[in-house]
Amino acid sequence: MAENPAYPVGLRLTGRRVVVLGGGQVAQRRLPALIAAGADVTLVSPEATPSVEAMADAGEITWERRSYAEGDLANAWYALIATTDPEANSRASAEAETNRVWCVRSDDADQATAWTPATGHSEGVTVAVLTTNVRGRDPRHTAAIRDAVVAGLRDGTLVAPHHRTRTAGVALVGGGPGDPDLITVRGRRLLAEADVVIADRLGPRDLLAELPPHVEVIDAAKIPYGRYMAQEAINNALIEHAKQGKSVVRLKGGDPYVYGRGMEEVQALAEAGIPCTVVPGISSSISVPGAAGIPVTHRGVAHEFTVVSGHVAPDDERSLVDWPSLAKLTGTLVVLMGVDKIGKIAETLIAHGKPADTPVALIQEGTTAAQRRVDATLATVGETARAEDVKPPAVIVIGAVVAVGPRTAE
Repeated sequence: MAENPAYPVGLRLTGRRVVVLGGGQVAQRRLPALIAAGADVTLVSPEATPSVEAMADAGEITWERRSYAEGDLANAWYALIATTDPEANSRASAEAETNRVWCVRSDDADQATAWTPATGHSEGVTVAVLTTNVRGRDPRHTAAIRDAVVAGLRDGTLVAPHHRTRTAGVALVGGGPGDPDLITVRGRRLLAEADVVIADRLGPRDLLAELPPHVEVIDAAKIPYGRYMAQEAINNALIEHAKQGKSVVRLKGGDPYVYGRGMEEVQALAEAGIPCTVVPGISSSISVPGAAGIPVTHRGVAHEFTVVSGHVAPDDERSLVDWPSLAKLTGTLVVLMGVDKIGKIAETLIAHGKPADTPVALIQEGTTAAQRRVDATLATVGETARAEDVKPPAVIVIGAVVAVGPRTAE
């Protein structure tokens, strides 16, 4: 006769007694979710992993440092039995049955009255996947289904467009350094829910091809701005589309707040009464050097790194950078938007004491298929950049970390 499937249900454990027997790896995996559910957790175990012990030290659980004893499950709503003693597990399981306590057993699912599903979360939705019968249980298959469903919810591909929760307003989304796989999960989901996308040229362009046909894609560089400054025109476009009740994504390269003028757009939207969400992105200042095999810090080599804009030359009166002070630092200097000014930057650093033989790497189109790395020193970088025809966008790394480790294949 076919075995009856499990009946799925969500337990509300806030303030309710939960008993966990055993402080090993199973408890370490399951305790965070029980704590997050607000359960009053008592752990019974003579010993525990360092992570479980830390939960007890933090007051997140009550730890009774002993083995299981009859009566430990009294007044419990839920029990997780995960000791290494099969005989103790059987006695605890029998107590749970007698006291009508829902009980999960890590060692013998046949003897349990409840199973733990493979769970995942996405924007207020919990996905729980259970195998239909105990004999056919395959945890890897169950977890794979869970992962596929959660991934679909997060990137917006699973839910039908007319069921998507689209809210009028603007999301400033950091798209990362260029590789479309390096945008955050939240950023990708918001893109999938957008009505309008206003994109920078440095954003991950490949993602735009995935958008549904109804989504209006606007190249920020081509917004007509007449007498306005370009940034003002972009601000106005964001406001105009949001006021039409549309969900607008402002897709930027890297992180919105790292030379992305993100705060200017947030301020303009706030003044117009437009709700705005900021989604951080992976900054090219760290990710691009990493993609080229360069750690911005390394033990015994660099204990700090400084990110600086090179879009104006050191002798330009508009420059806000203290180049003489930067020359005295011993860590890593990362220069963004500085390809055409790198010769003057190098001369200034050398003039204020930076060794002329300091290694320099120029990484063009980092993390993309067109990535290229050109190495030089402070003394030669200006001429090398010209001779090698290095083009923006490129990240420039100055410091001893450039010479650490093997170069990443390009």
